[in-house]
Amino acid sequence: MLKKKTMLLHIVLVLGVLAVAFWGALALWFQAPVRIVLIAVWTALAIVAIVGLVRGTYFPLLLFAAAWILMQAWWWLGVRPSNVREWMPEVAELTHGSVNGDIVTLHNVRNFEWRSRTDYDPRWETRTYDLSKLQSVDMVLSYWGRPAIAHTMVSFGFSDGQYVVFSVEIRRKLNDTFSEIGGFFRQYELAVLASTEEDSLRVRTNVRGEEGYLYRIQMPPDDARVLFLSYLDTANQVREKPRFYNTVTANCTTIIYQLAKRIVPGLPLDYRLLLSGYLPEYMYELGALAGADSIQAYRQAGHYTQRALMSKDISTFSQDIRKGVPGITHSAQP
Repeated sequence: MLKKKTMLLHIVLVLGVLAVAFWGALALWFQAPVRIVLIAVWTALAIVAIVGLVRGTYFPLLLFAAAWILMQAWWWLGVRPSNVREWMPEVAELTHGSVNGDIVTLHNVRNFEWRSRTDYDPRWETRTYDLSKLQSVDMVLSYWGRPAIAHTMVSFGFSDGQYVVFSVEIRRKLNDTFSEIGGFFRQYELAVLASTEEDSLRVRTNVRGEEGYLYRIQMPPDDARVLFLSYLDTANQVREKPRFYNTVTANCTTIIYQLAKRIVPGLPLDYRLLLSGYLPEYMYELGALAGADSIQAYRQAGHYTQRALMSKDISTFSQDIRKGVPGITHSAQP
């Protein structure tokens, strides 16, 4: 019996070493200098620990455990987020702002004029918004490949005709390429950006070739105001205290969920918060959409890509993409 228990313990320890070794190798790959050398040393320590367990000795395991402790110290104390790096131009600035009564002043609202992915006029602007005129909240999803994955944005419309889009973005450094796995290992910082629709929505459909969908969210005015101010508060926090993006826990959809929970306590967790391409079904089941009798009807009417491509006048872009969207009457826009 004792021998069986010892064997079971060794199996559990071997599996634990394999899991820790795999995590550590990925962490070193995405974050460490001279990563090849360090990964080779780390892997060798794991192999020696496993061989030692097979032979019934624990000393190599203790060496591996000591290396793991050192790695954890490096991970938590040495791998820190920063707002001071060489950033891609489209995330070079961070939105921040202030509130005076109903008037919100946003600094670094992105309003680029895009002609292609590499040809654009960068513009970072200061704009003011009157919360007493806040009239609509729209959820925008942009798809670039797989139907389960989309980038989620929220657009706030005002009765004076202004729209401002809040988007939680990966703040990529120059020459960065996107990696979903890297998003688990602190490869990117997180940014909360405000932008015009002529920038952030139009660039995705008309320049990057993505598919855009827009949904009018049924939300009381007071809740819409709270959501807007929550975005602003989060943007200010990120500017003061940088954060890492995380593929699961801190991405464009889960941040929205965390903000929405302030308005609707007990908002249910759901797998579609991770598979954001299916977020409209989640919103439909919550009763947040109105104006159509099925999610298929919402998707079909909310698909605005062709309307964006046919919109030739920047000044009417926001009105053009909303034509026919359920829950929106053309005369009542925003």
